[in-house]
Formats: sequence, structure tokens, C-alpha cells
Amino acid sequence: MRVHIATDHAGMELSSHLITALAAKGYEMVDHGPAAYDPEDDYPSFCINAALAVVADQAAGVDALGIVLGGSGNGEQIAANKVKGVRAALVWNLDTAKLAREHNDANVVAVGGRQHSVEEATGLIEAFLAEPFSNAERHVRRIGKIAAYEATGEVSA
Repeated sequence: MRVHIATDHAGMELSSHLITALAAKGYEMVDHGPAAYDPEDDYPSFCINAALAVVADQAAGVDALGIVLGGSGNGEQIAANKVKGVRAALVWNLDTAKLAREHNDANVVAVGGRQHSVEEATGLIEAFLAEPFSNAERHVRRIGKIAAYEATGEVSA
């Protein structure tokens, strides 16, 4: 599986760790930055580029997911969710990590690097990456409604 990763300055240590740890587990890691620590960086471009790459890969039939990191993960999740076709989920425990995939078919995970130890954050992300989408009819239907709104701007009943 290809995994696109992006961060802001607050998540750089965690990002570096994840790139190494996940590559060792066989994931193809693609780093969307930043390349150097800058406390004044603007995370949206990094996160949007990672999200765009996930969508492009998935459209091409490549098995791909994304990771966006920050101090809280909130802004990074918001930025990623602006990309059409992205369902980014902020996770904070194993249940939210697994349910993001199982119920919502989330394709990007957001984690706050200042909210978890490196070990805990790694466990959350590994759980997210490993969990399959259930394909349950109710979840497929709900995701379809989100996609329809995204495409048309119209809310269906």
C-alpha cells in the first residue's frame, strides 16, 4: 500500500518516525513535506498535496491512504477534507482509528502529534491503515450521500 504523509512543524518528529517505521512494515511511503523545520510553516499546502495524491492514486486503482499530522491534527484534517474525494478523520484512540476505516471508508487519517506519545500515535495509524472498510450497505449508502453532495451541492434525504 502506498501511504502519503504530510505534516506541519509540530508533527515533524512523528512524521520522520512513521516514514521509517511504516516503510519497515512494507508500506510505500511518500513524504509531502515539509522538508525542513520551520515554526512558521503553512501546513495547508503540504496536507492538500498529500490528499490530492491519495485521490489521484485511488482513481488510478492504486491502493493508497494518507496521513496528515500537526499539533492537534484539526487544521490538517480540515485542509485535507477540502480535497474532493477525501474523507479525512481525526483519530484519538483505537476505536476512532478503526471505525474511521470500517464505517466511513476514510482515506486520510489525521493525528495530533502533541496529543499522543510516538508509540501511541504509531499504534493509531497502524490500526487505521490495517482496518478494511466493511462495505456494509448502510455505510456505502451514507458515503454515497456525502459524495453526491460534494459533486452537486444538493442535500439528499
